Amino acid sequence: MKTLILLAVLGLASAAVHQHKLSWRPSKKIQMIRNGEYAAYLEYQRNLRATSPEVLANLPQNVNDFGDFEYLGNITIGTPDQSFIVVLDTGSSNLWVPGPTCKTNCKTKSKFDSTASSTFVKNGKSWTIQYGSGDAAGILGEDTVRFGAKGESQLAVPSTTFGIANKISADFKNDATDGILGLAFTSLAVDGVVPPLINAINQGILDQPLFSVWLEHRGALNNVGGGVFTYGAIDTTNCGPLVAYQPLSSATYYQFKAAGFKLGSYSNTKAVDVISDTGTSFLGGPQAVVAGLAKAAGATYDDFNEVYFIDCAATPGTLDITIGSNVYSIQPVNYIVDAGNGQCLFAAFPFDFGGFGPSWILGDPFIRQYCNIYDIGNKRMGFAPSLQK
Repeated sequence: MKTLILLAVLGLASAAVHQHKLSWRPSKKIQMIRNGEYAAYLEYQRNLRATSPEVLANLPQNVNDFGDFEYLGNITIGTPDQSFIVVLDTGSSNLWVPGPTCKTNCKTKSKFDSTASSTFVKNGKSWTIQYGSGDAAGILGEDTVRFGAKGESQLAVPSTTFGIANKISADFKNDATDGILGLAFTSLAVDGVVPPLINAINQGILDQPLFSVWLEHRGALNNVGGGVFTYGAIDTTNCGPLVAYQPLSSATYYQFKAAGFKLGSYSNTKAVDVISDTGTSFLGGPQAVVAGLAKAAGATYDDFNEVYFIDCAATPGTLDITIGSNVYSIQPVNYIVDAGNGQCLFAAFPFDFGGFGPSWILGDPFIRQYCNIYDIGNKRMGFAPSLQK
């Protein structure tokens, strides 16, 4: 009996909680608006759709438009560690980084060299991922992936399958990141690859099969502190008491039901599927509802840049989202975004998933207001007030 108890204690001791610190920088979209380049970029996208319909024309507006992310994390792969900066994205499920044969658009990227890692296992299967604003392709490999920067506390996940890109599209060329680390379910992964965090859960590495996300308010500088992903536990330092859990309606994305959206005199009470997505810096929803909310806030749509502008000094009140029996109120500080040059944006955009999947993306304005708890084991989402500094 003593031996069994000792083994149980050792088993518990081997499980981990890991906090993954983020850095923040303005999304490529915000940077282009600030520099007066976004309208030209939109025209480029429209021309690409027209000239290459096989690439983009049949795609709905994708959740994973990686011109729109802001929060970045460090990981390492291999033995010894090779370092990469990635988007930590709850709206996708694959991990990929560039490889040494990626030349075009990879010049400034860190590249994974499989010959330099003693723990690398060759796979060789080819993969392609198509996003709403670009694509990546390459081969699969297997190695130890570590959440966190080299020299810091890390969460090591051995025997993780990931993509080694030999091609990335121009959309990723000037981004501050090397690749993408998807945190959604295996059912969403291209080629059925087990995502790194799911792999960690399957191996019993984490204390609990969940993670929580706390995002700070936007900073004024690039690469400033951005928040914390906590793997294996709920972040009780940066998050207040749990408000409620909501069951997932689909364990692909982190998808669940919402019962209404309200701002000022406008409200919409149609029940819809929504997703929590750390890789999207705005809220996205049906055009008519977003337009109603924007009008109530005093925002006006700009056809040239395809965004809603709003007075930086506006005080429209809270944007209220009903989930279950609870109302979650987003303060203006989290949905009015400074775009520079004395301009501010209403942080919502018209979104059409093409009749399939969720109707809304609850991106960073919601996650900055409320810590999101991604309870993978129980297939549910939890929400707690963010203790913003």
